[in-house]
Amino acid sequence: MENKVFYEGQVLWSQIDANVHLRHSAYADFCAQARSNMLNQLGLSLSEFSKMKIGPILFREELNYHREISLDEYIKVTVEISKFNRKNSRFSFRHEIFKQNGVRAAVVVVDGAWMNLVERKLAAVPDAWLPVLDKIPRSEDYVEIDE
Repeated sequence: MENKVFYEGQVLWSQIDANVHLRHSAYADFCAQARSNMLNQLGLSLSEFSKMKIGPILFREELNYHREISLDEYIKVTVEISKFNRKNSRFSFRHEIFKQNGVRAAVVVVDGAWMNLVERKLAAVPDAWLPVLDKIPRSEDYVEIDE
């Protein structure tokens, strides 16, 4: 798990809901931060996105809860790519959120693509980015599509 962990942190008061556990939207926030951290560590920072005028967008986000997460718990979030289409730059990422005791609390799957930020249309990934994207941890069921 450790080499796929891209976010670790404490659950804050502002992330708790009326049922005194982690609110549903905070799961998405943690996963987005983990993806951002992962891409940044691999060399695709926000400044690189801005320079190339390309950014990631999501089409779908699915969250499956397994265990509650409470205030002040420390969590870890893993990221791995499960699908990538080199031709049209669509992707799927799987995240697992683990409680401080190591128990899996949730699985979040997102599907998305890369968008040209000027034209507001889907865009191919620049060739220079492909070696970076190849370094993203892959899921056991990873599928690469080249059509």
